[in-house]
Amino acid sequence: MTQAQGERSASPSSPEQPWPVAKLNKSVKGWINRLGHLWVEGQLTQVNYKPSWKFSYLTLRDTQQETSVQLTVSSDYLRSLPTPPKDGDRVVIYGKPAFYEGRGSFSMWTTQIRHVGIGELLAKIEQLRKQLASEGLFDRARKRPIPLLPNTIGLITGRGSAAERDVLSVAQSRWPAVQFRVINTAVQGPNAVPEVIQALQTLDADPNVEVIIIARGGGSVEDLLPFSEEALQRAVASAGTPVVSAIGHEPDNPVLDNVADLRAATPTDAAKRVVIDAAQELAFLSEARARSAQALRTWVSTKAEEIQYWRSRPVMQNPLLAIERRSEEVSQQVASMRREISHLLARETQQVAALRSQVSALGPAATLARGYSVVQVLPRDHADPEVVTSIEQSPPGSQLRIRVADGSITAAAMGTTPAD
Repeated sequence: MTQAQGERSASPSSPEQPWPVAKLNKSVKGWINRLGHLWVEGQLTQVNYKPSWKFSYLTLRDTQQETSVQLTVSSDYLRSLPTPPKDGDRVVIYGKPAFYEGRGSFSMWTTQIRHVGIGELLAKIEQLRKQLASEGLFDRARKRPIPLLPNTIGLITGRGSAAERDVLSVAQSRWPAVQFRVINTAVQGPNAVPEVIQALQTLDADPNVEVIIIARGGGSVEDLLPFSEEALQRAVASAGTPVVSAIGHEPDNPVLDNVADLRAATPTDAAKRVVIDAAQELAFLSEARARSAQALRTWVSTKAEEIQYWRSRPVMQNPLLAIERRSEEVSQQVASMRREISHLLARETQQVAALRSQVSALGPAATLARGYSVVQVLPRDHADPEVVTSIEQSPPGSQLRIRVADGSITAAAMGTTPAD
């Protein structure tokens, strides 16, 4: 058990037995001293250094969160460095946490300061890029579309910067009625990330702002570091408004380019891609109107020719002509059928008459008319008369009916004589 732990366990604080300030500071100092020497990475801000001072005081800020720590450094050591430290430098320091009991303040007693090299910075950026890509922050599916005609465009950029002038002048030249809400922030150094995030959240909360442009006119790798910080990437990813990254020039590629919904090569390119060219659109409309009018005239001319063609047809000059022709054809067919039927009836009538003549010539009436007669025997049982063809059918005494041309004669058989 350490001395501080022993004291704490031996005399716990309570309302009745509170610790004095001296004991508190002494205990805190004991806890901090146990940390020993540490390597810490961060970004320098508020560098207070004068060659005449024995000690210099710097602030080391966390690049991802709003936390910082005071550094105490020997001025002689700072003078020995090949490159004097300045605000915005990314460094790794070696020091020991120190707590001063007398004034209850905390700082890092620093004995080494190493500037982070470009290669190390680029390696860290690539590592962050891979991490965010694995989380899906670069996926095309999550990219929000840029509105065609945004009501208001939010612009985050440096005050009085060339990037601001380029975006505003190009946008207004393309669409004079375009509206901007501009928030000026630091675009490099330790305050850039928190200020840009705050501006982004402010514009994202404005319902009139439909797209946000984050613009900066290029710079060194160190100058563009804020736009590769993880905190800014996550703020952009969580925003509900589409974000356009217009950082630097064509070769520059901060991580913001990958997370943003649209990457523009330059601030000028961002203005061109967000704001449509009114003159060009009007030219397109004029051309489309002319082409539509020509197409309509061609269509009307074609239809007029078709109408004229159909009007020249005989059926259009006399709509009843087809009916009249069909009526004539029907009349001709009816007359033809009547002739055919008349011929057929005449021919059949002649044939019937000829057959009737033949039947009459061969029938019994004609035979009777020539002097012949038909003799029938009348059976006693009142059966139907039978034609006598043999003497055996009419023995003497049989009652006979003799049919002649103009009637019949009833007689009785007197006798029979066989033929020779």
